[in-house]
Amino acid sequence: MTAHAHVPTLSTGTDYDTLAARFRPLFARIAEGSVERERERRLPFEPIRWLKEAGFGAVRVPIEHGGAGASLTQLVHLLIELAEADSNLPQALRGHFAFVEDRLNAHASAAQDRWFKRFVDGDLVGCAWTEIGAVKIGDVLTRVSRQGDQWVVNGTKYYSTGSIFADWIDLFARRDDTGADVIAAVRTRQPGVTLSDDWDGFGQRTTGSGTSVFDNAVVEPEDIIDFATRFKYQTAFYQLVLLAVIVGSGRAAVRDFSSETRTRTRVFSHGNAQAVSQDAQVLQVIGKASGLVYAAEAATLRAAEAAHQAYLAHWADAPAAERDANVLAELTSAQAQVAAVDLVLRATSDLFNALGASSTRITRQLDRHWRNARTAASHNPVIYKERIVGDWEVSGSEPPYVWQIGGGAQAS
Repeated sequence: MTAHAHVPTLSTGTDYDTLAARFRPLFARIAEGSVERERERRLPFEPIRWLKEAGFGAVRVPIEHGGAGASLTQLVHLLIELAEADSNLPQALRGHFAFVEDRLNAHASAAQDRWFKRFVDGDLVGCAWTEIGAVKIGDVLTRVSRQGDQWVVNGTKYYSTGSIFADWIDLFARRDDTGADVIAAVRTRQPGVTLSDDWDGFGQRTTGSGTSVFDNAVVEPEDIIDFATRFKYQTAFYQLVLLAVIVGSGRAAVRDFSSETRTRTRVFSHGNAQAVSQDAQVLQVIGKASGLVYAAEAATLRAAEAAHQAYLAHWADAPAAERDANVLAELTSAQAQVAAVDLVLRATSDLFNALGASSTRITRQLDRHWRNARTAASHNPVIYKERIVGDWEVSGSEPPYVWQIGGGAQAS
């Protein structure tokens, strides 16, 4: 009997209102400190701990294994709500939920059960994939090798989002013995792992996206996973989390600018009313921004549903249908990216037209919504996604499922 015959219990969805109600008081608590954390560039260790204790990291784990059994669409919806409270947090958890998704797609086994238990117990997983400097496209400098009776990892990673908060790191590396690319799930609490908070971007400043150094960091043999088995819609999934960040930033901007408009007492002599909250042009600014963000959210959730269908198709024993589902997941995430980036960046910029120059004061941090959305939108450049979608529409060219970045050939 093949491993595929052991079909696991699936996370097909639960009642969203009940699920969200469980976390919304926590999201509100997180939102209360978001401006102060942004102003002081203070990492959200405490909010991450609250989320761990509330079981947020296990919402996609099947109910039979102690999780919430949420669908992928419901997860993205939750991440949008969390991003409205603090957009740094869903991005900090991006690597975690991607690793959870991979374990959901793994064949039913003792290893899968072990990881589900870790997630339910509150363990979080960060990520460490990107290398900079001399690394070329297609190459991997970080190595997994045998050292005596142990397997160890050596190398340096950058943009290790969320790893500083995590119990494990989802690390992309290459085996010394076979040359195969692998994922090594490395425990963070060991002498061979050094994590730094050295991300210096103008947005998403508290995601813990720093440098990770691995110096003979021990990894258990069962936690070395062949990268070729990685879930096929992973690029779409990673993009969906970024879209949740972007949309949540937009929702937060509409919320904050609406509040400022509601309470503002100063008016311009050439305005249209005795109160800003009654000025038709100002209300138009708020209303248009709200509509733009709504459209971005609708596109994101539709793309999330396509990815959820790819998850379900993985277990349908129909390779052609699974391939089609993966193509659709990748394309719809790219289409949603094209739409959401433009819509939310426009909304978070145009909202300043509703208020005066005082809205740009650093103490208010209203600019954080644009900065955070702009930073998240700079991942996986949208110009390439536009081309890929266009190539599909015109020529039916299948989109790529794995992206890499590195040094190119030097121009002659």
